[in-house]
Amino acid sequence: MNLFREKNCILCHAKIEPVVTWTSVFLYQKETLICDPCKSRLERISGEICRACNRPLDKQYSRNDLCLDCLRWEEEPEWQGVLMQNQSLYLYNDYLKEVIALFKYRGDYLIASVFATELAGKMILGSFDWIVPIPLSQERLYERGFNQAEALIVQAGFSATHLLTRLHTEKQSKKSREDRIHLPQVFQLNPNESYPIAGCKILLVDDIYTTGSTLRHAAKVLKANGAREVHSLTVAR
Repeated sequence: MNLFREKNCILCHAKIEPVVTWTSVFLYQKETLICDPCKSRLERISGEICRACNRPLDKQYSRNDLCLDCLRWEEEPEWQGVLMQNQSLYLYNDYLKEVIALFKYRGDYLIASVFATELAGKMILGSFDWIVPIPLSQERLYERGFNQAEALIVQAGFSATHLLTRLHTEKQSKKSREDRIHLPQVFQLNPNESYPIAGCKILLVDDIYTTGSTLRHAAKVLKANGAREVHSLTVAR
């Protein structure tokens, strides 16, 4: 058996040269899925961040440990405490935008595995009762072929619990920021599932956190049905 055969990067398909060390000979090492150049183009979120949405803080646009966007959400009684906290892995730079477009709109399911290990670590640490993908409408699911949020959960080694369903609406990417913030409620409890929600700690998973509107609308339904806490996790912020 060849332990050190060449692999191809999932993102750019360049060959990944195996690094042979004594550690790699005697200890199990997780398979490398992407090459170093691709890895270097993913901008990890670091430094001071908003405690609610994980956004890097700009002192000009923040107050204490909250960005002004989250402050506005929390100042509205309707949305106060609906979403406890969001965590994201990377900044949504031009490169990650291309990667997510391949994953989300061109059906490259395997890309979910690139983020699996990091997502799994955050899912484990949170000790959640249910891990819930942001649902797609039936029309959008048919169009894309799979739910990208569910793929992220499954590739991370967890079961996706479908507590919510979604009404069909215009694509979020076509909406202005203002329209996204003032969305009508498009989520409801899944009538085909009967998982207990009251008193539970729930994690919502999606690919991107933009304004937080989608995640908060989903969280609002869960909170209204007795969830104790609703958190969220995304690849990009």
